[in-house]
Amino acid sequence: MHPVSLDSFTKKYKTLVEKRLREVVGDLDTPENLAKAMLYSLEAGGKRIRPLLVFAVIEAFGKDPQDGLDAAAAIEMVHTYSLIHDDLPSMDDDDLRRGKPTNHKVFGEATAILAGDALLTLSFNLLADIPEDAAPAPVKLALIKGLSVAAGAPGMVGGQVADMEGETKELTLEQLEYIHINKTGKLLEYSIIAGAEIAGANKEQKEVMSKFAYHIGLAFQIRDDILDLEGTEEMIGKPVGSDTVNEKSTYPAILGLAGAKEALDHHLRSAKDSLAKSGLEVGILDQITDLIGLRNH
Repeated sequence: MHPVSLDSFTKKYKTLVEKRLREVVGDLDTPENLAKAMLYSLEAGGKRIRPLLVFAVIEAFGKDPQDGLDAAAAIEMVHTYSLIHDDLPSMDDDDLRRGKPTNHKVFGEATAILAGDALLTLSFNLLADIPEDAAPAPVKLALIKGLSVAAGAPGMVGGQVADMEGETKELTLEQLEYIHINKTGKLLEYSIIAGAEIAGANKEQKEVMSKFAYHIGLAFQIRDDILDLEGTEEMIGKPVGSDTVNEKSTYPAILGLAGAKEALDHHLRSAKDSLAKSGLEVGILDQITDLIGLRNH
């Protein structure tokens, strides 16, 4: 059997999850402008790293990746809601996202806020309605509880607050890692653990996947910080140097650019070491790890 390439895997499962996102929003009984605002950001593009992780983990366990379709779509909704709110004038005040005007620039601040709220709440509805043959009730309960933690005050939202409170301050490396483990890492980790839950992983397997998730979560953010210095607006789809403008602590600011690149390499190696110990078919997960480390947007 020939190993599956990340390109073919990505094409197949991005197409599936993007179709599912359009279907779910299209089926809503809601004002047309709200649905348009939700779809505008959902369809703005992006790497779909989080849904791909769900699918890749399920495949690593030898199960059908399509069992994770609704979980993957729910996670992408939460991620998209967070981007809509991050871009607001009261937060990062960004005009561009993925090379397009941000949601509030097109639909106004009030509708952008509500579009984000709608995506967040819809994600839990989608998890609750996963077919029983893909995820029985105990698994669905674990998925719903896990997302509420990863996306909420102990996770992404708490990390966002710590990030805002850290602006204009010189943070320690530990403080910066706390921000990124929560703001970015928790939802990435959830994507991996959600896939493991759907695949029927045992406790030890989930622990291995959690270690993998920890390292790729930090690698993802370190690469973001490096791109904010070395990338171009065309590459990353938003203005470069925004971290400097917002006076945010970053890995290059604390460690220097060379030190940040060393830290990136360390976390990528550690992520791959965790995969190697899993005993699973991790070819796609290994390739996603490389993608996170080498991406230019």
